[in-house]
Amino acid sequence: MASPSHRRPVRGRRPGLLPLIALAAVVLLVSLVVALRPGGEPDTVHTATEPSSSPRASVTPTAPKAKAKAGAEAKARPTPSVPSPSPARTTARPSARPSPVASPRPAPRAVSDSAPLAGRIKPKVTYQGVATHYDAADGDGACLYGPSPDLMVAAMNTTDYETSKACGAYILVRAAGGASVTVRVTNECPLPCAPGQLDLSKQAFAKLAGLSAGRIPVTWSLLSPSTSDTVSIRYKIGSSRHWCGIQALGHRNPLARLEVSTGNGWSRLTRTEYNYFLSPDGTGCGGPLRLTDIYGEQLTVDGIAVRPDAVQPTRVQFARH
Repeated sequence: MASPSHRRPVRGRRPGLLPLIALAAVVLLVSLVVALRPGGEPDTVHTATEPSSSPRASVTPTAPKAKAKAGAEAKARPTPSVPSPSPARTTARPSARPSPVASPRPAPRAVSDSAPLAGRIKPKVTYQGVATHYDAADGDGACLYGPSPDLMVAAMNTTDYETSKACGAYILVRAAGGASVTVRVTNECPLPCAPGQLDLSKQAFAKLAGLSAGRIPVTWSLLSPSTSDTVSIRYKIGSSRHWCGIQALGHRNPLARLEVSTGNGWSRLTRTEYNYFLSPDGTGCGGPLRLTDIYGEQLTVDGIAVRPDAVQPTRVQFARH
């Protein structure tokens, strides 16, 4: 009987041990699951890196920057919905360029159809008068240019001569029958020559009518001819560093001003009826010169020494109009 009673307790302990082991295994498994589940410490890291799905993390930090940028570019970008800044810059450039494009336009050429410094004789105007003729000899006259290379010259009536302002002007003269001739003003025709009257050399008059006609009605207008010549400068006889008279020759357009450099700017000289510009106290004699035609174009000439009665060529010429 001892054996059976001994075997019973042994059988009774086996069933009780298995549940304990199973329970321990379950507890261990549960602890591991709890420790590793998303709610543990790794979950905290995940929450910090999850802003892409969270409205606060993705929108709140970036939205203020987008608004600030839009505010800064509001002037350059008319449509805030455009995301890329490059279209905004592309749009802004053309809007800023029209003014520079308009200003580089021929500022010098803006006066091509007008002559703000012209006197009585203006471009694009047709004048009516009469033509007579005289013996021009070598073509010299009141303008004191000296002998002319050709004898297609004219003397301008005193009114339109305008204290030698007409000197050097090229004039297209037309007769009633259609004949025409181009002459250069080198002389003055005193009274009784009337305003509008041209006294032509015999050679020029003969291009319009026979010399026996003596006096014919004409129309005439200012020209700006083509030429390969450049302007020349001449100092009057008796000129020095203390007094000088300066003359410009060979200019394509009528000359409006001649100025001398004073070191602090430009000083305009007075023009005489014999077509020299005078510096009575010697200011600027032998220094840089600035020439201005009736269209407002300016030419600067340097290196012209005071050499009385010597024709000194330059490298400049006024533009054709």
